[in-house]
Amino acid sequence: MKTSRISRVVQLLTTLQSGESYAVSDLAKMLGMSRRTIFRDLKELQTVGVPYHYNAKSGSYTIDPEFFLPPIDLNLQEALGLLLLVHKASGQIQLPFKNSSLLAALKIENNLPAKIRQYCNTALKNISTRVDPQAPMNLLDKTFAQIQKAIAKKNEVSMRYHSLFEGQIIDVELCPYHLMYNRRAWYVVGFSGLHKSIRTFKLNRIRELKSTEKYFAGDESFNLYDFLGRAWSMIPEGKIYNIKLRFLPVVANNVAEVQWHSTQKVTHSSDGSATVEFRVDGLREITWWILGYGDQVQVLAPKALRNNILETAKNMVKLNS
Repeated sequence: MKTSRISRVVQLLTTLQSGESYAVSDLAKMLGMSRRTIFRDLKELQTVGVPYHYNAKSGSYTIDPEFFLPPIDLNLQEALGLLLLVHKASGQIQLPFKNSSLLAALKIENNLPAKIRQYCNTALKNISTRVDPQAPMNLLDKTFAQIQKAIAKKNEVSMRYHSLFEGQIIDVELCPYHLMYNRRAWYVVGFSGLHKSIRTFKLNRIRELKSTEKYFAGDESFNLYDFLGRAWSMIPEGKIYNIKLRFLPVVANNVAEVQWHSTQKVTHSSDGSATVEFRVDGLREITWWILGYGDQVQVLAPKALRNNILETAKNMVKLNS
């Protein structure tokens, strides 16, 4: 739901919740909206699951007053923080059950004291969030719910998966351990019967998913952070490297002010550059991150990483010349 519509939809909810029946023309006049806007907002309510009723004889709409939660005691910051999360973050990140989250937010908004509700609606119009591009997923709710249920019941799942590493569709019997959101997409971590090891699978690459009644055991000792170890992002390769990079003055401060990795150490130089060090499991993931800084970063160590960057740079020149 767009920010500019939040206040409008809450007004519509509050009016319909009064128990009175209103025709679209009445609502448009009372709320200062066009009939087209009223119909659009009614459709929005229907999308998030608000059970309004339409009386064909009178051509009017109403909402059961008992549908909404009783008033809750939230102060201004609590209310704004919660609504900011739902209306802003959920619109930027691929969160499961987004419509349910919006419905919960509308319930809460509808029962906030008038002054707090008005303040939040005004504040949200002047707040925006921007995140990295997200991996789109049309069936996120269904896939997420199916895997989450399998994790809770410790049931295996059977899936057809588009593996970029293997370059083909593969069939996997998976014991799912953990659902994880990482940067741009959702992943499931679990024991793959095909690979005979714990693997990570991206949800939007699952082509078919079937739950089974096969019970699995042995995930009690699984710890996500132990599994990820010191990987740069989420793929440990089994070998720790001491990474040493020199960032030129143009980007040095921007790089240094972000905690990219738990092992990060930064040394600033008088010329404005910064030397950043990490202890990282594997080189593949950090190689792509380094390349994003182009000619503003110098690889000091290890030699293997420097060779990776040089080889990739040569291929880029060859491809684009």
